[in-house]
Amino acid sequence: MTPKAVFWDMDGTLVDSEPLHEAALVAALRSVGIAPPPDLHQRVLGIAAWPVYEMLRDEFGLALPFDDWIVRKYNHYLPLAETLKPRPGAIEVFNELRALGVEQAVVSNSDRLIVDANLRAVGLTYPGMMTVSRNDVIDGKPLPEPFLRAAYLAGVDPADAFAVDDSLTGAMAGLAAGMKTIFWPEAPMEGPAGAIVINSAEELRTQLGLSPGVSAAPHPPAGTFSP
Repeated sequence: MTPKAVFWDMDGTLVDSEPLHEAALVAALRSVGIAPPPDLHQRVLGIAAWPVYEMLRDEFGLALPFDDWIVRKYNHYLPLAETLKPRPGAIEVFNELRALGVEQAVVSNSDRLIVDANLRAVGLTYPGMMTVSRNDVIDGKPLPEPFLRAAYLAGVDPADAFAVDDSLTGAMAGLAAGMKTIFWPEAPMEGPAGAIVINSAEELRTQLGLSPGVSAAPHPPAGTFSP
């Protein structure tokens, strides 16, 4: 049986943007004379812009004010977004669930600017699409507010929804929201207690009650309007 609602993380879950974020972050750091630490990727995965800035300021001496820093980082990221690719299998599952009438939303710790740019880049836009960015909530992941906001917008009980996320931060937020939480990391690893850990799009299909390898029913492609 398919769920009533599925709420998706964006970076690393629906789209393969984590390498682009890392490249932009490295370029921005080097532009201000800071050598990126070797564990940068692990330290920033799933974390919102402000906590990342605080870490860079406190541990590596980043002197720019946050507003100047984030503009610099996004100026490096946005041109890269044009090359963005979907995570294999993820958008196909999204579109199949959409064809079945399942409520869905994209729930991200990224700023609205990045959410919109990424979804446009992979063609995942359509009238009425629900998205929750870091700008739409007071507290981002790992706190539950972003996923609870999505449940409110979709008009569903959080207990009837699935949260799908590739980061420990996001999976913790889904669990805190009281949702069935699927942890789909980029590389195999243990998830937080209570999460359903998967390692492939086929496993995702199984957990969401979809038949293995079955194409979605006919549906207007993302980005088109059907009256």
